[in-house]
Amino acid sequence: MSFLNLAFIERLAEERIRQAQDQGAFDDLPGRGKPLDLEDDAHVPEDLRMAWRVLKNADCLPPELLARREIHTARELLAGMTDEAERHAQMQRLNLMITKLNESRRRPINLEARQEYYDKVVARVPVNDKTPG
Repeated sequence: MSFLNLAFIERLAEERIRQAQDQGAFDDLPGRGKPLDLEDDAHVPEDLRMAWRVLKNADCLPPELLARREIHTARELLAGMTDEAERHAQMQRLNLMITKLNESRRRPINLEARQEYYDKVVARVPVNDKTPG
């Protein structure tokens, strides 16, 4: 699947979600207004649950979450920078962190974290509103 197809599908999905929200499709979902269960570890493989619980109780984060926290901080720093040379250097550091995070996981490319320039490229590339086929 090409880059443009993925961008089109993503935009289409966002539009459909917005339409459903406007029509109230999410208003009566079970659990609405109740706090999330942050202790639910059903998504963690059974053989890792005990280790993750021990790490969590010791206030230790898994490496992927630490990397995501660093990326979030780097994005916040980038947003506050005004000097173009500093912004460019920070964006390079940020993209390196994202690349390392993506390489540390075995996921399909369409599920990887996006580098900082992705949205800017998508905004500049015209996408046909007609679905192929």
